[in-house]
Amino acid sequence: MCKVLERNYGIKISQGRAYRLMKQMQLPKMSTIKPKFKAANKSDDRVCHNILKQNFNPKGPNKAWCSDITYIKVGRKFCYLCVIIDLFSRRVIAHKISRKIDTRLVLDTFESALKNRNYPQNVIFHSDRGSQYTSDEFRKRLDKATFIQSFSKKGHPYDNAVAEAFFKFLKLEEINRNSYHSIEEVELSVFEYIHFYNFNRPHSANILLFPVQFELLF
Repeated sequence: MCKVLERNYGIKISQGRAYRLMKQMQLPKMSTIKPKFKAANKSDDRVCHNILKQNFNPKGPNKAWCSDITYIKVGRKFCYLCVIIDLFSRRVIAHKISRKIDTRLVLDTFESALKNRNYPQNVIFHSDRGSQYTSDEFRKRLDKATFIQSFSKKGHPYDNAVAEAFFKFLKLEEINRNSYHSIEEVELSVFEYIHFYNFNRPHSANILLFPVQFELLF
């Protein structure tokens, strides 16, 4: 918050004063309740190497991407959000929302990322071992695009920590503060948050620059 005030308004205050002022405003606290629902992981036992090995800071854009899927409650049902993040800048380069958590969701998100990044090659693509990512169809698409597939080890969520962290803040700062009644409401909410995240939200991994700004300095 101090960084945003200084960057956008030229106001320089300490973290302590920012905290006191925000406390006086009685802002609603972020929800930290962990949802009970968890999508099933139906990964098989085919070869899944961890190529990335938690190297979350590549030296340039389009060297390594990570991806993950999370769920969002819509009324009494769920929809599913897939994102792809460039690890260099932590920029969300593609996202898709679907009522089904299937390979098509991941494929559509990947196609969008390829188009948005002008079809790079020899990029490491890291994810967990969900069946959507281990499917023959998706593996063949990565091979065709000359991407190098990488997987988290079983039971090691920290291997995909960047995607996990993005979902954490998405839910704390946006999703858990809203109630959605249609998938269209979710799409608008997620789109607005990702735009804010990419173009306005300071990121600690980017020396407190927002992702797009960090890429522009490269």
